[in-house]
Amino acid sequence: MLKINQRLENPIYHGAKAKTLGKAHDLRMCMTSSERILWQNLRNKKVLDYKFRRQHAISQFIADFYCHEARSVIEVDGGYHNNPDQQEYDKGRTAELENLGIKVLRFTNKDVETDINKVITEISTYLKHFTPPKSSPKGRT
Repeated sequence: MLKINQRLENPIYHGAKAKTLGKAHDLRMCMTSSERILWQNLRNKKVLDYKFRRQHAISQFIADFYCHEARSVIEVDGGYHNNPDQQEYDKGRTAELENLGIKVLRFTNKDVETDINKVITEISTYLKHFTPPKSSPKGRT
């Protein structure tokens, strides 16, 4: 329990609850094939030396991928994201994350599966132009 409480106090979780952290852990065990492809290209600081976390709890949400240093979330959207109700939910979720100062980048499963190089290029372009807010601590986390 102490370990979970220590995590909850860490600012990279933006106040996530223990239940959300637990669900994120479960999701890491059953990533989609598209998420696995993207993870293989992001992990171990492969993109411009930025650290990404997979299935990361942020507030009440779980982001597919999160880079705390660049204040960015990457989402890989499956076909159900074409549903109007899901699109409305995604729009609200993006707005809430942006209110936390987090940029959301979205790609489809098809983008990841058919042109991973283009996806990585778009992520790299965002990271190259990212400017940390003045209130951020110096150095990478």
